[in-house]
Amino acid sequence: MEHAQQAPAYGFLTAVDSPTHGLFGGYLLVDAAGRPLEFHCTAPVKVSRAQQILYGATLQGHLHGRQLGATLLAEGSVKPLVVLTDVESMLAVRPHTSLPVGLVSHGDAGAGFALGGACVSGPAGDQAWEAAVRERLEPLAEAVDLREPFDRIRAAIEEAQKH
Repeated sequence: MEHAQQAPAYGFLTAVDSPTHGLFGGYLLVDAAGRPLEFHCTAPVKVSRAQQILYGATLQGHLHGRQLGATLLAEGSVKPLVVLTDVESMLAVRPHTSLPVGLVSHGDAGAGFALGGACVSGPAGDQAWEAAVRERLEPLAEAVDLREPFDRIRAAIEEAQKH
């Protein structure tokens, strides 16, 4: 297993809001072929009315970036080349990690770059970030649609809720 940690890894971080249970965070680490290396999931977070009032418009960024995202990234034992999310407010995790974090979307590449069928964007106007991340993601994008691992995370969280 020593070689598995040396192979390139990629992180996928998302949030799932369950009306029944609360807000979950999920973090999937995959290899260059898209095979899972690790999966982490938070316990559900229920937001109180007081939190909604006190945090106001900053609540989503706090919940996604600090409570869910930072917690999940700290749990991973494999350091990925890049972490991708499909939830814009999850980008609030950036101050809590040294890893490059990008947003994957279905739109055009106006705010970032196209890779496979996905658009990846990073910090606004950071050309060096874009070049480095594009190079790191190209091997993975040849094997996997960069949007697909988020479906796996959601399905795993939904499955866990059934038990």
